[in-house]
Amino acid sequence: MAEMSRLGEGVRAYWLIAGMWVRSSMTYRTSFVVTMFGNLLMTGLDFVGILLMFSQVDSLGGWGLPEIAFLYGLSVTAFGIADLVLGSMDVLGARIRDGSFDILLVRPAPVLAQIGADRFAVRRLGRITQGTVVLVWALASVDVDWSAAKVLLVPVMVVSGAAIFCAVFVAGAAFQIFAQDASEVQNAFTYGGTTLLQYPPTVFGKDFVRGVTFMLPLAFVNWVPASYVLDRPYPLDLPQWAAFVSPLVAVACAAPAGLAWRAGLGSYRSTGS
Repeated sequence: MAEMSRLGEGVRAYWLIAGMWVRSSMTYRTSFVVTMFGNLLMTGLDFVGILLMFSQVDSLGGWGLPEIAFLYGLSVTAFGIADLVLGSMDVLGARIRDGSFDILLVRPAPVLAQIGADRFAVRRLGRITQGTVVLVWALASVDVDWSAAKVLLVPVMVVSGAAIFCAVFVAGAAFQIFAQDASEVQNAFTYGGTTLLQYPPTVFGKDFVRGVTFMLPLAFVNWVPASYVLDRPYPLDLPQWAAFVSPLVAVACAAPAGLAWRAGLGSYRSTGS
């Protein structure tokens, strides 16, 4: 009961802080629109690079353009949601260095909610919009014998993938507390992870795919469930039911990420700045 009450406090605090930043950003609406359009344009350059690649080749690792667009749309949309919700976690190291993290510790609100909602940026909707547009195009273009299970699996992939990326953000923030910074290490697994998942597993070595499947299970964001949807061989010859375990993987990632965050807070010692 106490945990549920604490969760409710966190959600309420997050909502209030995020709302404050949204109202602030909407004060200058022209600037907001220009910034959001710029964000949409910059994130779209990744897919432009894929299009240029396919102007020279017919397939990549045996996957055609619509199939890779499907991977891309799933990865970018899921990551975009996580980035919108918890993308500010990478500033934690800077807060620790300048001493402002100590202020969050004495406020009557969960620290994770405060950090996650800090400088909440609606402009990040540009990434979600761009990823969704590519995903919709991919769904209309891929040659798939659609079934009810495959149709339902698409939104499940997006939601579960966002949850997995959120867990990585939280775990990365916990690592920043221990390391007193290391935001670039976190970015390597978050921003680097979404870039990795935009390409099929067949272009990577088996040892690398094994690590991304069993050690840091980003493969369950799109590689594994997308293989079921596209009737492709599963990475590492996983069983067919593995395509449906992304929600369980998300929960399995969230639990240790939460424990790591608590351990990080428990071990924190002010820098004295």
